[in-house]
Amino acid sequence: MLPALLILVWFAGAGIGGPYFGKVSEVSSNDPTAYLPESADATQVRKLLTEFNDSDTIPAIVVFASEDELTDADLASIGAQLEQLSAGDGGSAADGGTIDGIATGISPALPSDDGKAVQAFVPIDANADISDVVGALGDSLRSAAPPGVSVYVTGPAGFSSDLSAAFSGIDGLLLGVALIAVFIILIIVYRSLLLPVAVLSTSLFALCVALLTVWWLAKAGVILLSGQTQGILFILVIGAATDYSLLYVSRFREELRVTTDKWQATMRAVRGSFEPIVASGGTVIAGLLCLLLSDLKSNSTLGPVAAIGIVFAMLAALTLLPALLFAFGRAAFWPRRPKFEPEVVEAEHGMPTGGVWSKFAALIKRRPRAIWVTTAIVLAVGALGVTQLNAVGVPQSDLVIGASEARDGQAALGGHFPGGSGSPAQILVPESDLQTAADVLLGHSGIDGVSVMSQDSPSGSAPVTADGISAFGPPGTPAPAPTVVDGKVMLQATLTAAADSDAAADTVRTLRAKLSDAVPGALVGGVTATAIDTNTASIHDRNLIIPVVLAVILVILMLLLRSVVAPILLVLTTVLSFGTALGVSALVFNGIFQFPGADPAVPLFGFIFLVALGIDYNIFLMTRVREESVKHGTREGILRGLTITGGVITSAGLVLAATFAALAVIPILFLVQIAFIVAFGVLIDTFIVRSLLVPALGYDIGRKIWWPSKLAKAPKVAE
Repeated sequence: MLPALLILVWFAGAGIGGPYFGKVSEVSSNDPTAYLPESADATQVRKLLTEFNDSDTIPAIVVFASEDELTDADLASIGAQLEQLSAGDGGSAADGGTIDGIATGISPALPSDDGKAVQAFVPIDANADISDVVGALGDSLRSAAPPGVSVYVTGPAGFSSDLSAAFSGIDGLLLGVALIAVFIILIIVYRSLLLPVAVLSTSLFALCVALLTVWWLAKAGVILLSGQTQGILFILVIGAATDYSLLYVSRFREELRVTTDKWQATMRAVRGSFEPIVASGGTVIAGLLCLLLSDLKSNSTLGPVAAIGIVFAMLAALTLLPALLFAFGRAAFWPRRPKFEPEVVEAEHGMPTGGVWSKFAALIKRRPRAIWVTTAIVLAVGALGVTQLNAVGVPQSDLVIGASEARDGQAALGGHFPGGSGSPAQILVPESDLQTAADVLLGHSGIDGVSVMSQDSPSGSAPVTADGISAFGPPGTPAPAPTVVDGKVMLQATLTAAADSDAAADTVRTLRAKLSDAVPGALVGGVTATAIDTNTASIHDRNLIIPVVLAVILVILMLLLRSVVAPILLVLTTVLSFGTALGVSALVFNGIFQFPGADPAVPLFGFIFLVALGIDYNIFLMTRVREESVKHGTREGILRGLTITGGVITSAGLVLAATFAALAVIPILFLVQIAFIVAFGVLIDTFIVRSLLVPALGYDIGRKIWWPSKLAKAPKVAE
């Protein structure tokens, strides 16, 4: 009854959670300012911005560009298109229809000095589907554009649309590729059809229930969810649940060789796999929860979201899979059903005498020191490439890999207008300091012009010069009054460089320093400031969390293995493996893929996943080694542990590497880099660290590896 009940409970959970795959966008956000610390300048400016313009919109910059100078007819046609957009409540398309999501306040056509381009600012409702609105806007304007004139939609709304389009493959493409890759590996490993289906069902059901839980927590505002977090959750749950399932399947197969009772085999397999699965999952969860210390909410919210996924991965592997395999029995392994052969198992003394892993064990027994020294040197050489990792942030325009209309539009914009057009620096200052702040801004060569937000102005802002706020209209027209909120005004400074460029970042940093002296309390926000604050917080998180994760994992291993020496060696070898993965990745990113750089969070995420998941394989190995060492002595226990766990850990490593590699199908630079680092690092852990370095080092040290436990004082004869 219990297995049937467990299967029904999981089926019900998956049935309820399954439909939520298509609803994640309802509770997720990719707005960078939503993930900044509350104390960041950009966050505080963003909060007050809607009070100054009395609307919550995201600006789109429409660029009309031509190789030749635009004629009067071209300009008239473009102006007519923009007027038609402004005519409808939600924006009128060229074909007479409406474009829902376009807010009021569309600017007139603003020609460039060279006469070859026109730009216009189109506000888009922040609550609308930005991707749909941007797509409809671009299609409408292109359909009626004058001959020879190219139309681009760029700016914050354009880049947001690009990100949404890139993340659109998460629910279908990413999950499909990951499941197909895992299924193929399981078919090769087990040479069975039913068993891979049972294992994949376990992983998929765990993901459904995890997603259901995460969705409602995000709906309630308990956690923040982004496309990036969603993609990592999918991969992490599929990979971890499959790994834990492989460990259980290995134990279940062992038990079927010594008993004909399915229930007895199931209970023994659960008991045998419970400790390593819970220890491994607990270690991953502990590492992930360290992300709660992050200043960046995109990091801190990933911790609990991913931890929830690991919890359900463990639960599914320890409840649903045992129930399924109990129901199928030996038929689950068809056509290679395990035979009932207790006499053969007894003759093997619990350890297979043939196969590749027994050869590995024999090699380590002959030359342990040469093996661990050689592998350590090779890994250390690979780690030297870390010095080439350029993880200081990348321009917003390079976040999406492949074609990008927003990126092309920004290039066209920069070729005819000041590079920062449409994405100004926003400076919040006391009303009494308006002119002082404006003078600081106007005195910087990186600023093309300054305006102040004003509801009295038809365009929503008024230019500010060294003589004060400029008036519109005929002589004698009074200058519009600035909008004042809580005694403060909002200045906008157009940057000469593209808002996501290094030059723009240097300008904003300089302005912050000068304004802190001239106008204490001035806050600088905007696209460039958001990128700066994000990078600063990300670097802080990386420097804080990596040591904390190492300390937490070290303590867990000490408690699990009841030793000091072994945990220290395991952590050191895992860190060395991470360094190698990061170093080789840096060389590949720079030399082969020619990526523009990396986000500061890339090393942090790579570390969290590689160290937390990489330590998994050491836990799988060393818990079995300790179990065997109690009976046979340390050195023999190491050889037996390696031989017994070799197949299942290698399979688990291949599965995890394949699932993380699937992240590369999402054309987001951050995810592609994480995919390569983690997949490559897992393969290093699987085939070098866990198979050669750790066993050889442990064999060379002998029983002292268990110091200060009693096992370290066992009689030498036991070894």
